[in-house]
Amino acid sequence: MSTDIAFERDDAATARASRNPNPGSEFAELRRRVSEAGLFARRPGYYAARTAVVTACYAGAWVVFGLLGDTWAQLLVAAFLGVVFAQVALVAHDLAHRQIFRTRRPSEFAGLIAGNLGIGMSYGWWMDKHTRHHANPNHEDLDPDVGPGILVWSAEQARASRGVTRMIGRRQTFWFFPLLTLEGFNLHVSAVRALARPGLRTRRWEAVLLTAHTVAYVAALFLTLSPGLAFAFCLVHQAVFGLYLGSTFAPNHKGMPAPTPEQQKDFLRRQVLTSRNVRGGRLVDVALGGLNYQIEHHLFPSMPSPHLRRAQPIVRAYCAERGIAYQEPGLVDSYAQALRHLHSVGAPLRAGRRQS
Repeated sequence: MSTDIAFERDDAATARASRNPNPGSEFAELRRRVSEAGLFARRPGYYAARTAVVTACYAGAWVVFGLLGDTWAQLLVAAFLGVVFAQVALVAHDLAHRQIFRTRRPSEFAGLIAGNLGIGMSYGWWMDKHTRHHANPNHEDLDPDVGPGILVWSAEQARASRGVTRMIGRRQTFWFFPLLTLEGFNLHVSAVRALARPGLRTRRWEAVLLTAHTVAYVAALFLTLSPGLAFAFCLVHQAVFGLYLGSTFAPNHKGMPAPTPEQQKDFLRRQVLTSRNVRGGRLVDVALGGLNYQIEHHLFPSMPSPHLRRAQPIVRAYCAERGIAYQEPGLVDSYAQALRHLHSVGAPLRAGRRQS
């Protein structure tokens, strides 16, 4: 099955469940309450301002880069650009969910500019992966975010692991954040690999824009900086980008339970019980791009991110009425829960090593 066909199937299924629930279902009642509060209305002014700020930071960083020239002070620019790249990715995330534009064409066009040209990430590849996650959060066989990889997310994956994964899995709690510094590089490699897949709908444009990004990035670094400084700039930039972006997604589902067969059939419980929110003020909202309201985002993925804060008390009260657990730890505690889960599922590997 091609990437686009799989995406369209999962996206349509999630959209139907979120936008057109069974009239008599519990989720239908929740959606009605949220709709009456006017929280599905578009926010063009907010997104115009947010995009303008992120674009100004992006362009300004490169202007400062050009003015500074060959100096080690450029590593500060590299770190700042890492933060800006992550913010561009968060805008691309909202585009993928059609929070900004209602229709596919303008969302896809803007997403390609932000993702492929702006930060060197395949927008089509990431959108497919993220949509499958939304359709089946924390499902070991269907959610690509908890599938087997360099880290293990369940005791079953730990027992089946081999090689580097098995070695890292024993102490993956300590490896987690250091590995996130490689996530930026992983996104670039995954983008190139995605171009080899025939099912990518905008494959030609993705290739053109990714090539333009890579050529411009490499040329800027090696024509402005000495070779050693250029490599250092790249390492700092991509490490900050990966660590920041990975840290925005890590608190949302890691360590939350996989859905039971009964919950898998119930859209409301499937989304709420596998997600956690992160408490915090406006600074946390900006830093995490609204993903700290993960429960509301999973229930209403096309809701503009500034409305998620207003939807939260409605959803939380409704879950309390229905006896549905609603997780909302602080930022530090959310990371602690994710790390404790990683430590727990790695137990079979540590036990096996002691016995061998």
